[in-house]
Amino acid sequence: MTMSKIGSLGTVVFVVSPEAIRTFQDFTRNSAGRFAKHDIIGQQPKTQFLGPGLDTISFTMWFDARFKLNPRKELDKLKVIERAGKALPLIIGGKSIGTGLWVITGLNQAWTKIDNVGNVLHATAAVSLEEYVE
Repeated sequence: MTMSKIGSLGTVVFVVSPEAIRTFQDFTRNSAGRFAKHDIIGQQPKTQFLGPGLDTISFTMWFDARFKLNPRKELDKLKVIERAGKALPLIIGGKSIGTGLWVITGLNQAWTKIDNVGNVLHATAAVSLEEYVE
């Protein structure tokens, strides 16, 4: 069977294939410059550009047991990365996003479907990333 690799966040591979579906939606990237304001007596403040800020990215991943993944294990993998503060490359479509590495700054889980013995059948993870510069 063929596997369509969309990209990856470190060891978490975004993939759509007959074997598994691990992908994302609602991908948003935010960039902003850094500015300082210098007060001048009797005049408006002067603005000075300090440089680029750190980009942030957010997206939602969904996991469904019907598509050959264990949602709870997938969420646990993300939680381990987030808790370790591990800086990882983010690659989409074979191209690195940003200037280097990213850290997970937020991970919100929603267990949307659970069976009668407590197995998570469907879940989503809202992932927030921030650019990591060494």
